[in-house]
Amino acid sequence: MSQFVTSPGIRAVAAHVWRQQVLDLVRGATFIGALLLAWLSLHPFADLGRLQLSNIAEGSETITYLAFGGFAVLGVLLVMRDDWQGLKSLLTPSFVLFGAWLCVTVVLSFDPSTSLKRFALTIAVMTTAAAVMLLPKTQEELARWFAIAALIVLALCFIGIILAPYFAIHQPSDAQEPMLAGAWRGVFVHKNKAASVVAVFVFLGIYVARSGAWLTGTAIVCLSALFLAGSEGKSAISLCIFVLMLSWMTSFVTSFGLRALMLLTPLLLFNLLSVGTVMVQGLADIAKLLPLDTTFTGRSDIWVFAVQALQQRLATGYGFSAFWGSSAIQDLPEGKEWAAFASHSHNGYLDAALGMGLPGVALLILVLVIVPLRNFQSADRGGNGGPLTMALLQIWLFGLYLSSMESFYLNRAEPLWFTFLLAVFGLHYLARFRAR
Repeated sequence: MSQFVTSPGIRAVAAHVWRQQVLDLVRGATFIGALLLAWLSLHPFADLGRLQLSNIAEGSETITYLAFGGFAVLGVLLVMRDDWQGLKSLLTPSFVLFGAWLCVTVVLSFDPSTSLKRFALTIAVMTTAAAVMLLPKTQEELARWFAIAALIVLALCFIGIILAPYFAIHQPSDAQEPMLAGAWRGVFVHKNKAASVVAVFVFLGIYVARSGAWLTGTAIVCLSALFLAGSEGKSAISLCIFVLMLSWMTSFVTSFGLRALMLLTPLLLFNLLSVGTVMVQGLADIAKLLPLDTTFTGRSDIWVFAVQALQQRLATGYGFSAFWGSSAIQDLPEGKEWAAFASHSHNGYLDAALGMGLPGVALLILVLVIVPLRNFQSADRGGNGGPLTMALLQIWLFGLYLSSMESFYLNRAEPLWFTFLLAVFGLHYLARFRAR
């Protein structure tokens, strides 16, 4: 008789367990799917023999908008069930003020329709990144999901290099940069982009290994190192080593002031001795005394052009992502025709100024540089220090320094921008909630 009484309860428990397993599967698939969408894009293994410069920008297709919009909605719905307080915690004065200024730059844009379209994708990407970092219930889940996504990307890269080298290795027939022939690019459109993302995999591999899955983590690190060597990404390799050293030193330097001085002073000096050289002659004279290429492989011409354009709209810029490739660039003098085809200024802070003006740059530095560092300090002091916090610090630092030579801040579906956001939001959560 008792078995008839308890059977409905047993069925209810079984149904609950089944629903939880399905929900766990959906959470994992959403996290990994969002990472793969950002890292692989919807067009991996591009044919560079026929690709034109105007086709290289991410986020130019409706399906990309729909995909990130879908992940943003799904991520928020999943988070609302258990971790709504996490998303609510993002309503800080700095984030709100920054978001408000972004809206202002869309309204005052030189090309409002272009700004609005690109702003929509950027918001979808940011929402996706904010939500997916709340999906793992434990650090074990997070490490496992990161490992799966990274290994899928690395596997596809090496499969392409072995089986379809024309689509995974730069060729002499490439339309834009045939001089890169022989450099590995894997699923990515350019070897520099490939190197920057795979360098992040080194940090993730170390995190996975330190989390207990040492064999998987070691495999990720070794495969990433091999790919970095094949990609010939000198900047990414150098920055990866530099960031590992800097982050290691935070174990010995514990005060916020000293950490800020140690981590951010090189960033300031690097920007002063690069973009700063086209603004201040004294900095240019100092740079000439150093063992540097003072043109920074041709970037100085782009910086001069961008700085001159910025001087005309210091307060608001040209509008969100509305300078390069827009009608804002016209009546070019002889020798500057290349500016009509440039996609960015090779400096994230300068591009931010072009899009949002000087107030926008100040707010960007606040939310992407100062606040994450304070969050790292709070997490470390509050008992959340450990492999995850260190990995997020490394990804954040890598992005900060790389943005001095490349432009990815607020760049819609740019792989490194999405990954950088994971670190920014992750540090925010670790500063406020106990990691399980």
